[in-house]
Amino acid sequence: MSNLDPAVVIRAARGSDGTVLDNLARMDSQRPLNGDILVAEQGGRIVAAISGDRAVADPFRPTVDLLALLRVHAGRPQHVARARSRVRVPLLRHA
Repeated sequence: MSNLDPAVVIRAARGSDGTVLDNLARMDSQRPLNGDILVAEQGGRIVAAISGDRAVADPFRPTVDLLALLRVHAGRPQHVARARSRVRVPLLRHA
């Protein structure tokens, strides 16, 4: 399997992802995310994550499209996200 495997899994972060997410934030020179976090996995590795309006991503991989995909998933109404992908997505309110 290539490091640039195109298969992507979008899911809610689990408690066991904490260390990986902290390391990802550190690599991206960001503070760790908190709250409801949505992650993008590629090749079995978390390569990008968002929480609210903050995002972190692996700076050594092409992740622009993955971050856009995460934002689309995060913007879905909660009941639609659960029915389609079984991912817990927070409901975002737009002013």
